[in-house]
Parts: sequence; C-alpha cells; structure tokens
Amino acid sequence: MQLRYAMTGLVVVLSLAGCQRTAYDYSSNASAGPAPLTAQPVPSVQGGQLPPPTGSSQFPAAPASASPMPGAQPGAMAANALDITKESMVGSWRVNGSCDMFLTLTNLGSGSRGGTRGCVGELTAMGSWEVAGKQVLLKDRSGNQLGSVYKTADNRFEGQTSTGQSISLSR
Repeated sequence: MQLRYAMTGLVVVLSLAGCQRTAYDYSSNASAGPAPLTAQPVPSVQGGQLPPPTGSSQFPAAPASASPMPGAQPGAMAANALDITKESMVGSWRVNGSCDMFLTLTNLGSGSRGGTRGCVGELTAMGSWEVAGKQVLLKDRSGNQLGSVYKTADNRFEGQTSTGQSISLSR
C-alpha cells in the first residue's frame, strides 16, 4: 500500500515538473524586441505612352437583331389579351415554373410593391408593378421597366422582359 502512494506521488511530481509558467514577465526589458528588418531595394518605375488600341473600333459591334422596346405590345398577345384588375393580380405567382413572384397593393413610387424569390436574370431586380390597360408592367426599384405580361387565361399571364426573355406567370 505504501508503494501505491509513493508511485502516485512520483507521477504527480513528474507531471508537474513538465509544467512551466507562461505568463508575461513584466520585469524584463520592454524595449528588447526583435531586430528591425533591413530595407529591400525597389525597382524603378518607368513611364511612357501606351500604344493605340488595335482594330478599327474599341467598342464591339451592335447586335444585328432589334430587341423589343420596353413597354411595346407584342401584336398577337396584346390583341388577344383579357381584361385585368389590379386586385386580381395580388398574391403569389409562379414564374416560368421555376421561381416565385409576390405582388402586393402597398404603394411604391408610381406602382405597387412586388418582388421575386429564386428567379435569375432581370427579374431579380423587380421591386414594383402596375396595371396599364391590358398589361402588367414589371419594374425595378428605380421605376425602370423590366418587362410586361398580358392575361391569356384565368390565372395565366404571358409576356417578355425588356431584353426579349419570355415570362409566364401562373397560379
């Protein structure tokens, strides 16, 4: 039994012998820090004129196909569009079967507040909407038109963005 106490004491003493105080020693010289680094040479800077841009124009050519004007009514869709009311638009809509659009009657600028969730492209910037005749105008938070849709059936709208991407809303 005496041997067991002796062994336990020896283990405690050996384990404490490996410990060391790691606190800062305030009595040491505070100005004795690491030696400063020596400066490295820096290459000289050269100046001069850049060569002119290559090619006949610094801008790319304009696209050949004319994209639809914002607010323009596609002929067949506008002619066959059904009448709509602002109140019938309020709520949640599925956009192109892949993301959601939420329309409210809360005023925001000249239109009403709206937004999207999970959409890509231009519709991510949607902030408001308004009914103009037989079309619903989709706008960003600054009031710029992003696209428009027309009622083609109950709970179904078809249209396009200002860059020509098709939009379909359904419930």
